[in-house]
Amino acid sequence: MLLIGDDWAEDHHDVEVQDEAGRKLAATRLPEGVEGIAKLHELLAKHGGADLDAAEVVVGIETDRGSWVQALIASGYQVYAINPRQAARFKERYASSGAKSDKGDAHALADMVRIDRAQLRPVAGDGEQAQAVKVVARAHQTLIWERTRTFQRLRSTLREYFPAALNAYADIALTSTDALELLIKAPTPAAGAKLTRTQITAVLARARRQNRDAKAATIQAALREEQLGLPEPVTAAYAATAAAHARVIIALNEQITAMEEQVKAHFRAHPDAEIYLSMPGIGQITGARVLAEFGDDPTRYASAKARKNYAGTSPITRASGKSHTVQARYVRNNRLADALQAQAFSALRASPGARRYYDKQRAREADYNPALRQLGNRLVGILHGCLKTRTLYDEATAWSHHAHDQAPAA
Repeated sequence: MLLIGDDWAEDHHDVEVQDEAGRKLAATRLPEGVEGIAKLHELLAKHGGADLDAAEVVVGIETDRGSWVQALIASGYQVYAINPRQAARFKERYASSGAKSDKGDAHALADMVRIDRAQLRPVAGDGEQAQAVKVVARAHQTLIWERTRTFQRLRSTLREYFPAALNAYADIALTSTDALELLIKAPTPAAGAKLTRTQITAVLARARRQNRDAKAATIQAALREEQLGLPEPVTAAYAATAAAHARVIIALNEQITAMEEQVKAHFRAHPDAEIYLSMPGIGQITGARVLAEFGDDPTRYASAKARKNYAGTSPITRASGKSHTVQARYVRNNRLADALQAQAFSALRASPGARRYYDKQRAREADYNPALRQLGNRLVGILHGCLKTRTLYDEATAWSHHAHDQAPAA
């Protein structure tokens, strides 16, 4: 068996090869791409011999994505994606000074897959369609996060010089394209006060707004309210900044809409989509995000508990001496946690069983977030059962163990 530590960078990989006894056989730097993979194969053939089985090559690397990782998996190697935090803790056994080098990182990764391989998670063997869903779902969510950050910058800017705009566009949402167009058209308090009702209505009409006349009147009145002013050069500078943010958000809106269609198309093409969509509280976008983060490797989760632990919905116990506490998991996949919380919230209306389960947790004096997290944990277990048995969600079956909790009809 050969153990490989691979410390990757954008254009190269520092690699160390060890044998099962921990003896360093080679340490070198390989280029990224086809040339680098070819040299890695040559290096392994040199030290493993002609009869080396690809399954006897174990690679530790701090990522689970990219063409390099896919090439390693396609070669038949065992690939372990190591969390950088785990690697940092492991390296503390060598020295407490915090010294760091690429060769040292490669050595630590090789040691990890040799010594602690049983504690590490191998890269999931997800199908091509699941990988495609993951790419577009993450890209779509990242664009939404970027829009939120840009909106916060825009809002902060408007508060400094044009607070009336925040009130004027509150009803139609400042992130909407029509509100942003109006802001670009009139980025200063003076220009906003000069907007006519006809101009405002025309922009709202392009966005197909309902009750356009009433909304236009409200916006016009808000823009004409008196407010404290700033010197003209300062106002002009703020206006240019706000208009730039507004244009960025408009572009993000267009790309978010386009990526949403890509997410739906790739998700619907996946064979597990029907099972995910049968779950309460899951639509196409939420379903795509959950599928993307869980993956579709049928051997990845040995049990429902394993899936819950990965999701971060199951609690952790801290017991030491007389102290014994049960706490929420905060080190987790945040993308998956967000999607599962959204599902749990929507399931409160879509599923009577989910509602009863949630109310039961609240009756035990659990706060809103813990009760919702426990519901999400239960839904992850139900999803695991559906995927394992290849059956659609059934309300009666899913909550049969909690049917006695239902209050009798008045």
